[in-house]
Amino acid sequence: MITKQRILSVDIFRGATIAAMILVNNPGTWSQVYAPFLHAEWHGLTPTDLIFPFFLFIVGMSITFAYTKKKAIGITGDVYKKIISRTIKLIVLGLILAGFLIASPFFKDLSTLRLPGVLQRIGVVFFIASILFLHLNWKALLSLFVFILVGYFLIMTQLPMNGELPILTRGYDWASVIDIKVLTSSHTYKPDYDPEGILSTLPAIATTIFGMFLGMILLNKEKTQKEKLKYFIIIGVVALVIGYAWSIVFPLNKALWTSSFVLVTGGLGTLVYAAIYYIADILDHNDWGKPAIIFGSNAITVYFLSSFMAKIFGRVKLPSGQSLHGYLYEILSSIITIPKLSSLIYAILIILFYYFIALVLYRKKIFIKV
Repeated sequence: MITKQRILSVDIFRGATIAAMILVNNPGTWSQVYAPFLHAEWHGLTPTDLIFPFFLFIVGMSITFAYTKKKAIGITGDVYKKIISRTIKLIVLGLILAGFLIASPFFKDLSTLRLPGVLQRIGVVFFIASILFLHLNWKALLSLFVFILVGYFLIMTQLPMNGELPILTRGYDWASVIDIKVLTSSHTYKPDYDPEGILSTLPAIATTIFGMFLGMILLNKEKTQKEKLKYFIIIGVVALVIGYAWSIVFPLNKALWTSSFVLVTGGLGTLVYAAIYYIADILDHNDWGKPAIIFGSNAITVYFLSSFMAKIFGRVKLPSGQSLHGYLYEILSSIITIPKLSSLIYAILIILFYYFIALVLYRKKIFIKV
C-alpha cells in the first residue's frame, strides 16, 4: 500500500475471504454439505456465492493501493511488465490446477483441458482492471462500470436468440452459448456452461471496478475515517437497493455473473468491509483479525496449495483402493456420526492445516507474490 501504515481491515477482509474459499472447497463429502456452504443451483444467492466476488472486490481495492502513486508520478514500462507477469502467473497456475494428473502423463490432454477457471479469471480481470485504472479517472471508471452493467443486461435479456428473447435458463443464455461456441464443451466446466466463462468476465471486471472505488475512498487524505465509513455505508445500501430491484427482471446468478449480482454482492461486500473497517481501523480493535491477516499475507499461494493438495488427496489411492481423502474422512466420520457436521468439521480441519502453513510463512517473513 502507499500509506505509511497498513489499513488492517483490508488485510483482514482478504484473509477471511481466502479462508472461506478453502472452507467451501474442501468438505468431507460433497453429498453431505449444509446448504449455506453450497452455491445456488442457478438463480439465487447463498453465502458461498459471495466469496469469489468478494475476492475480486479486494483485487480492485488492491489495484488502487498498488498503482495510485505510480499513476501520479508517471507510468513506466516496468509497471506494465509486472502487471503482465502477474497475469501470466495466475493463468498458468489456474491451468496447472485444471490439468494436473497424479499418474503419467501427469497432465491432461489439451483437447479436454478446461480453459476458464477461478485463477484464470482473477488473472484476466486483474490485467484489464489494472490497465483501466492506470488510464482512466474515477468519473470514466464510473461511466464504464454503468456501461458494462447496462450493456450486459441488454445483451443477456434483449438480444434475440433463435428469434426469441433469452429466458436465462441454464444453457439458454448468451454467456453459455458463446462459451460453448468459442471454447467448445470440451474446455468448459459443464457441457452447457462455465461459471468463469468469456462473456461473464465483463461484469466480473465491473465487480473489480467497484472495489477500486472503495480503494480510492480509503486513500483520500481529505476525508476522515468516519467520513469514509459513511461513504461505505451509503454506497453499500444504495447498491443493495438497486441490485435487488434489478434482480426482479435480471435474476441474481453467480454462474452468469448478472448485473444485479454485481451490485448485490458489491453492496454486501462494502457493508461487510465497513464493519471490519470500523472495528479494526477506527476503534483500533484488530487483534481478533490476526489469523485472517496471516492467511491474507500469502493469499494466492495458500489458495493454490489447498486446491493442488485437495486434488492429490482425492486421487492418490491406498492399497485398499480408497483415496487418501476418503480414508481420512472415514476416520473422522466414524467419530462424528452426523454426516453434514463431520463433513463441515473436516473442512475446518483443512483450514487449520493451511493456517499453520500460512503462519510458518508469516513468521519467517516469507511473502510469495504471485
